[in-house]
Amino acid sequence: MSKGYLCIVLHAHLPFVRHPEHEEFLEEDWFYEAVIETYIPLITVFEGLVRDKVDFRLTMSLSPTLCAMMQDPLLQKRCLSHIERLIELAGKEKQRTRHEPEFHALACMYHDRFTQAREIFVDHYGMDLTRAFRAMQERGCIEIITCAATHGFLPLLRIHPEAVRAQVLVGVQAYEKVFGVKPKGIWLPECGYYPGLDEILAEARLRYFFVDSDGLMLGSATPKYGVYAPVCCPSGVAAFGRDGESSNQVWSSKAGYPGDPDYREFYRDIGYDLDFDYVKPYILPDGTRINTGIKYYRITGETGEKQPYVRERALKKAEDHAGNFMFNRERQIEWHAARMDRKPVVVAPYDAELLGHWWFEGPEWLDFLFRKSAREQKVFEFITPSEYLREYPRHQLSTPCESSWGVKGHNEMWLCGKNDWIYRHLHAAADRMIRLASENRRLRISNCGFRIFKEGSIKSPNQSSIRNPQSAMPLKRRALNQAARELLLAQASDWAFIMRTGTMVEYAERRMKGHLLAFTNLYNQIEAGAINEPYLESLESQHNIFPEISHRVFATPRPNSLERGTRGDETDRGKRRRHVQ
Repeated sequence: MSKGYLCIVLHAHLPFVRHPEHEEFLEEDWFYEAVIETYIPLITVFEGLVRDKVDFRLTMSLSPTLCAMMQDPLLQKRCLSHIERLIELAGKEKQRTRHEPEFHALACMYHDRFTQAREIFVDHYGMDLTRAFRAMQERGCIEIITCAATHGFLPLLRIHPEAVRAQVLVGVQAYEKVFGVKPKGIWLPECGYYPGLDEILAEARLRYFFVDSDGLMLGSATPKYGVYAPVCCPSGVAAFGRDGESSNQVWSSKAGYPGDPDYREFYRDIGYDLDFDYVKPYILPDGTRINTGIKYYRITGETGEKQPYVRERALKKAEDHAGNFMFNRERQIEWHAARMDRKPVVVAPYDAELLGHWWFEGPEWLDFLFRKSAREQKVFEFITPSEYLREYPRHQLSTPCESSWGVKGHNEMWLCGKNDWIYRHLHAAADRMIRLASENRRLRISNCGFRIFKEGSIKSPNQSSIRNPQSAMPLKRRALNQAARELLLAQASDWAFIMRTGTMVEYAERRMKGHLLAFTNLYNQIEAGAINEPYLESLESQHNIFPEISHRVFATPRPNSLERGTRGDETDRGKRRRHVQ
């Protein structure tokens, strides 16, 4: 019988990047790289564990924006083209390196990996990887949780509770559409929590969330068990705290596993190393060099003279590190179990993209961890948060303090001199959206009375080209719904984060300003009763996320009721009360 539990949590998220107006777009590569280097390798690990009957448990969040990209036909087609170009490049590399044994073996490895990725992507899952994760959840191996709609950093949006509520409710609805069940828990973007947020989570019938260790330890009551058991908020929603020790072993840039000299070096890529004419077909059309994903060197150490990557040595190191991680969790759980009246749970959350993309051997490390733990120890079992709450339904009452898992545990990563300008615009747009949504809970045919642009010019009320109110009402609803999409996309925490870190700042600013401009244009058109339909159609085509959204999700709730407000066809059904359990 085990003495405690280990809860591995992977947070998978990418911002919604989709540019049908361009044949190729650099930032879309974020998605293609993650598919090839993280999501497919993780799926391969899960399938191997199931095949070999290794019992494992994993909690994984798949953000709504990521799921939307996984299911988008345009991005699916472009991702397939990206994989096929890599297969072609790896094939050329096999020929080029045929007289260089240390590189030739790696070229063959990459060719095999890309070919297998294509098979999994196309033949197994029809280019929709959400099907793979859904199948694993239905097997009971992983527990998939939701996230806020566009990964908005909720503590900095709370000036408008309706905006926070919209982020949560749209995220829940998007999850239900993809996975066919209601989510049990939520990954708060950047683990960003503030007191009172759990009330909104309770309204959405979410059972748990995660906070950084300081969020639990500095809460309204000092937790009796530290971070090794959840606390229960007054709303009834459970909060699990991140364990710092297990996190540092993987995350730390100095002491963490991914920095080992035998692991693959991320920053040495043939897209930069090889002759320009050779790699030209596989970089940007303007000649800008980019990563191809084919890398031949290991970290080696803090030196410019990198040594060739040796795959066998790296896998042996991943196995050793999995054993070390397992050993440390055994000792940690034994120590806490002796001092608790219940089994401790160690919560170890990581960005999913760390495994495979940044830490090439990360998926193999996870595979070794599950297999070695099943064979070699009986101190702990793997568990999901909902399983732990079933075993221990009663917990200490406490409200976590405001916190995040960013720098110093607070909000400065998303609010600093480099990005603070965005919030006055986000708050102004939220104020407008809330008013529009509240005033237009039910669009009445009798008083629609607005005009329509057909070719960009305003039609006066007495012109015969004006449509009747019956046909005009759906157009107004479309404009309101698209305004909601634009605001949600502008609220994504990714843009503030990118501005803070100084990478791809121009793109982040362009996205932020573009969504806010689109929202403002729609707002002005709705207020003037003159909607430019071609303009609206262009936005609906480009920013096509959340097809079932209703603008009413931003409406101020009526007293003593919680409107569902996320389905476009709901009217009176949206007024049903939902009781918090």
